[in-house]
This record gives sequence, structure tokens and C-alpha cells, in this order.
Amino acid sequence: MSRIGKKPVKVPAGLKVELSGSKFKIVGSAGELSLNIHPEMKVAYDAGTAEITVTRPNDTRLCRALHGTTRALIANMVAGVSKGFSKELKIFGTGYGVKEQGKELLLTVGFAAPASVPIPAGIKVEIKAPSARGNDVPALFSVRGVDKQVVGQFAADIRRVRPPEPYLGKGIRYGDEVVKRKAGKAFASGGGG
Repeated sequence: MSRIGKKPVKVPAGLKVELSGSKFKIVGSAGELSLNIHPEMKVAYDAGTAEITVTRPNDTRLCRALHGTTRALIANMVAGVSKGFSKELKIFGTGYGVKEQGKELLLTVGFAAPASVPIPAGIKVEIKAPSARGNDVPALFSVRGVDKQVVGQFAADIRRVRPPEPYLGKGIRYGDEVVKRKAGKAFASGGGG
């Protein structure tokens, strides 16, 4: 049995769970999410114990793969609608910065014009420090939402605009990301004739 798959998912008080056929929906204070469950998986909600369990009919390769995945997706949905997910990002570089304009995020990261990234529905961007000061004090902002996959993908799309380079560390990086720095070229003095 899948160790993750057989663990029940605890549903905190205040969340509303709806199960109809292969459609799973959960509503909480932060928002609502729904998931189409694979026909092979059986999802049950016990209102008495406030737990969701996922079971599989047999041990075929497909069922074993889906068991833990389905349970993990449901656990992420429960966490998302109750607390939400956030991803911190930093921008390092002189003159680099971030600005929210309408439904787009404008990133000034050393190109001729600011790069714009469309903000997906249900995502909130919170800018703490709009511009970087040198390579030491970064521009700080965070991406928040109820869907873990959408938050992570949007953060990855932002980072892809200007990944951090290894010499000065300029670029966009996640809040907890550590960039391994390389030494620049060392010029030998003297000689050569």
C-alpha cells in the first residue's frame, strides 16, 4: 500500500466538502477548488470524523501511481482553501524592480523595456519592496493563491524572465534560493611579449 495514499486527510472545521460521482469540490474561507477524480480511485468523506480517505481497487501499476497522487492533490486542496499558498520572490540588481499594473506584473530586469507577465485569475501579488538597491538589497514580493499548482507555476514563469546569473547574482530568485557564485576572470599581470 502507498504510505501517503492510505493516510486520511483531516478536514478543518469550516470547510464544506462536496462529492458527486467523480467530481470533488471543497469550499473554504480562502476560496474554492474542484478536482475530477480518476474513475479507478474511490474517494470517501466521513462527516463524523471529518476525514477524507482515498482507496484503490487493485495493485496495478496505474492504481498504485494514482493512489498517492490523488491523496496528495486532495490534501493540497484542503490546505489551499483553509490557509492558501504563497511563494516569496526576490529581484537582485541595480535598477531592477517590480510593479503591478492592472492584470499584469511589470518586471524591470535589465532589458530595453519592462517584461510583462500576466497575473492568472485567483492570484494576488503583494509587493513589499518595489525596487532593488544594488546587488545587496533586493526588491521583495510574494505570490499568493489557493491553488498550489497555479501559485508555483506563476512563480516559475516570473523567475524564467531573468534567472539569477552566477557572477554578480543579478536576476529573479525564490525567497529561499541560494545562488552559487563563481569567481570572475582573473587577469595575470606582467610578461607577455
